[in-house]
Amino acid sequence: MSERDDGPEPNTRTTVRRFVAVVAAFLPLAVAYARDRRRFLVVGGRREVTVEDRRRRAQYLLDTLLDLGPTFIKVGQILSARPDVLPPAYIAELSSLQDEVPPVEWARIEPVIETDLGPVDEQFDGFDRDPISGASLGQVYTATYDGDRVAVKVLRPNIRERVEADLVVVETLLPAVLRFAPPGQAFTMENLADEFTTTIRGEMSYREEAARLEEVRGNFESEPNVVVPPVVSERSTDRVLTMEYVSGTKITDVDALREAGHDPSALVEQLAETYFQMIVEDGVFHADPHPGNLSVRPNGAIVFYDFGVVGRLSAERREQILEFYVGLARDDIDRVIDAFVEMGALDPEADRELMREVFGLVIEQLRGKAFDQNEIQQYVREFQAAVGDLSDFPFRLPQDLALIVRVSTVLEGVTRTLDEEFDFISVVTDLVRERAGDGAAGLAREEIEAQARATVGGLLAAPELADTTLDSASRGETLVNTLYADDPAPFRLLAVRLALAIGVGVGGVTAVGMYTFGEPAAALAVGVVSAVGVAALARTFRRDSNRGVSAGARMAERSVERKRGR
Repeated sequence: MSERDDGPEPNTRTTVRRFVAVVAAFLPLAVAYARDRRRFLVVGGRREVTVEDRRRRAQYLLDTLLDLGPTFIKVGQILSARPDVLPPAYIAELSSLQDEVPPVEWARIEPVIETDLGPVDEQFDGFDRDPISGASLGQVYTATYDGDRVAVKVLRPNIRERVEADLVVVETLLPAVLRFAPPGQAFTMENLADEFTTTIRGEMSYREEAARLEEVRGNFESEPNVVVPPVVSERSTDRVLTMEYVSGTKITDVDALREAGHDPSALVEQLAETYFQMIVEDGVFHADPHPGNLSVRPNGAIVFYDFGVVGRLSAERREQILEFYVGLARDDIDRVIDAFVEMGALDPEADRELMREVFGLVIEQLRGKAFDQNEIQQYVREFQAAVGDLSDFPFRLPQDLALIVRVSTVLEGVTRTLDEEFDFISVVTDLVRERAGDGAAGLAREEIEAQARATVGGLLAAPELADTTLDSASRGETLVNTLYADDPAPFRLLAVRLALAIGVGVGGVTAVGMYTFGEPAAALAVGVVSAVGVAALARTFRRDSNRGVSAGARMAERSVERKRGR
């Protein structure tokens, strides 16, 4: 069979058989959706779809994906983290989808290892023929190599041919699906199809997975609290991946963790800090953090397994995400919304007030707070009333952000298991502050510096603006001419106050920045100067000064009245 760059050429007969099976499986759902628009397919009005209807269809979809096998199990897993594609009832049902299928018997796995490496007993000192875990694409065994225990991940036989046949089916059916999909979802669904194709092909190439694993491992080489098992390259191929075996306690086994002396809340913070580094600093992150892929070593280090799915972020995207984090840290909902718009994840024309309510609810949840069910239902009703159906859904997730949503969705379950009151925003705030001097490096530093530059810019621009205004007044071009000519004292006092206020503001931002970057002495000096500025500013508001301003205001008022009376 010939090989293509993107995978083996699928057998025509296999592809046709899979096409018929997939169409037959999804036909009942397609007919039901068509009848929602027209009761009798070509005539009739719209049908009312109840909550029970959605729940029943979601269950049918789940069963269908499971029956269709590995490729569609992966489709379901991706969809379970995409609220911009499916309604909540479907998300809830598909979130239970597990990537676990009955293991393939050893007699079919052994030829894969022997073809790629040679006789099993010659390549390893010992090999346990019973898998310790199985998934839709591969299964994992334990063995001994050079006296060390190793984990051996083996791709299921013929899985690539089957997946490629399914991808041809998906590619063939996608135009028809897009044709009948709501217009607002076409972009999202095409991105989803590309994401799925890239993800599943990447998971079937163990050479690529080994490279991703080693890259992330290198990023945490000096971090003792993060463990990524090293690859045994001489016993690894494109279908066999051998790694050092690293044991640990499953991260969601709270009782066992406490018995081992671990603090679950501290583990949650450690996990959040690790993902902060991967996403904001490194731009390469483990994108499948379900409980089976995370464990805790006796010393408290978190172990990451399975790098079949890894996300990558450009420097620009990381800056945008940091902007989002800064918005969370400063409790600035408008800044959070602006970051989503900048990332292309939110329609700029979306109802701003409604988005504030939606993001406000999410931020409260990120703070670990519980909600009254009636409050949540009220927000849901308002949101549905505002956006109508999914065709008007304002969120559009690019592929890289979709992976982050997937990570966040899975991690949310892990963190709530460990600590129901976990305050994500508090942790992010600390991380932005503590890591400002390195890694996220320049990004957090640039955030403070940008604010200082903007403030200094305002300070420098204010005198120029005032000078321009007074020049206009001297030329008799504005009403200010009259007021200034009658009594210039209030304007001089206002200019002094404005300059002092801006100077104090700059001093405050500068002092905070210096203290954050570990320069307490310089911060103290700037703080003292700012305090003097505050005192001087307060002095301008003394009773005598204010009396002069009031008198000037009364004179200005009379001047305006005289002008209007002419």
